[in-house]
Amino acid sequence: MDLQLKGKVAFITGGSMGIGKAVALELAREGVNVAIAARRMEHLDSAAAEIREALASAGDSVGAILPVSVDTTSMASVEAAMAATVECFGRLDILLNGAAHPGGLVRAELENADPDGLLQDIDIKVVGYLRCAKAAAPYMRRNGFGRIINIGGLTGRGSKQLSGMRNVAVVHMTKTLSDQLGPDGITVNTIHPGVVETPHIHELYEKEAQKQGLTADQVEANYVKATPIRRVLQPEEMGWIVAFLASPKSGSITGESVGCDGGLTRGIFL
Repeated sequence: MDLQLKGKVAFITGGSMGIGKAVALELAREGVNVAIAARRMEHLDSAAAEIREALASAGDSVGAILPVSVDTTSMASVEAAMAATVECFGRLDILLNGAAHPGGLVRAELENADPDGLLQDIDIKVVGYLRCAKAAAPYMRRNGFGRIINIGGLTGRGSKQLSGMRNVAVVHMTKTLSDQLGPDGITVNTIHPGVVETPHIHELYEKEAQKQGLTADQVEANYVKATPIRRVLQPEEMGWIVAFLASPKSGSITGESVGCDGGLTRGIFL
């Protein structure tokens, strides 16, 4: 399928590692010019070099990679990063919101929960996503086309961690923005990744192993056993899903939340 993405421009927060970096690679393979954005330029430069190396054998049809420093807790920083992207590439079509503390800062029981950590989680992930959408929307309106894809999380579909409330808020924001931006040709959707092979997931295995008195390998095996497809997901699989949602082919899908978890979620969502 031709996703009709060649020549479009994407801005990816959390683009220096994990899912964000994988999405950048897949979009660039489709011919999208991609700005990868995060706070630390040294990580961005390293990620950009890795992506360009992976694209080296793909010929001239691939997109360019632009590292851009951004602090999503600052509206001024977000606006400057978006402006730099448009100055370089001439337009902005796709926003992937992915900048957040992996897993959230508030994972403990109520008596040990840190309200300041929860506020920080919400400022970065929820309000940060809003800042980016607010800055990106005028550029998308100018083209009569836009795709905003938010990275949520399965903790929003369960009750295990207080930090999960940020993912519930992201879903609410997604639906609200889809109503507001739909008439301008802009869709807004959320994906909830499951257990994905990233550096963060191995940190989670170690933490859970200490809590449960298991080894990290045993924790991973238990996750695999609980997943109907019986495997850990790969970052590029998130990239494929985002590439479709970012394309003109997905224009009928907006305001939705998609679990990309291999069936791990047992709830039924209508």
